[in-house]
Amino acid sequence: MKRDMAYYTHCKNRLARSPLFTGLSDELMDDMLEMFRRDSWRRGVQLDPSLFQQRLFLLVDGRVEVTRINPQTGRSITLFLLGPGDGIDMITLLNDRPHEMTPVALDDVSLISVPLGDARAWLEKHPEFNRNFLPYLGEQMRKLEDLATDLALHDTMTRLARLILRHVKPCNSGPTTGERSLHLINDLHDESLARMVGSVRQVVNRHLQHWRKQGILHKRHFQTVVTELESLQDYADESPTHGDTEKTGSQ
Repeated sequence: MKRDMAYYTHCKNRLARSPLFTGLSDELMDDMLEMFRRDSWRRGVQLDPSLFQQRLFLLVDGRVEVTRINPQTGRSITLFLLGPGDGIDMITLLNDRPHEMTPVALDDVSLISVPLGDARAWLEKHPEFNRNFLPYLGEQMRKLEDLATDLALHDTMTRLARLILRHVKPCNSGPTTGERSLHLINDLHDESLARMVGSVRQVVNRHLQHWRKQGILHKRHFQTVVTELESLQDYADESPTHGDTEKTGSQ
């Protein structure tokens, strides 16, 4: 990309606020961005996994859901929900093995991309980037660990509560005192949330309706906010005070 482009400045500002690029010098950012080209995907598009064996993609605007699909049953589960500043399938920087994953654009998405070979050469040239890159990969591994733990050890209501709590914006109150807004999942449909917790839409909808009736969640203008954070935390901790009847059929 050319440095005098308005989009170049936009990309640089967006990426600089993300964990993968925060704190990097202007010189390092400029050296990296010069390699990239601009891309865009329309909402709802599903990308061929082989594309990510050829190019590295970084999100600038919008969200991408990375799923794994069983071709026999059609069932799917969400592995990652990515936003601005995230890289898609960045493990390909470390090896050439193909991955069974399907990225889906949840919004009209703006990205930048570079051939994988060029990205690997840049990493070798700038080992100082590892100060951000390795913790970022570690955080992605931790998310997969959390997903595996939730699926193996917790029922659906607990998994859903834990998912929502992971996306609560810290120290961010809504227009009503005590409300907490959500990051990335604030406007997702029940079906998308179900894929993220390994369940089905009907079960997730039932739990969400239950929490709205209790005043734990509130939906305003298609945006969900948490109004009773401590109560939701009780569900995430599988507190026995809520009784078994509320979790019947949640598996």
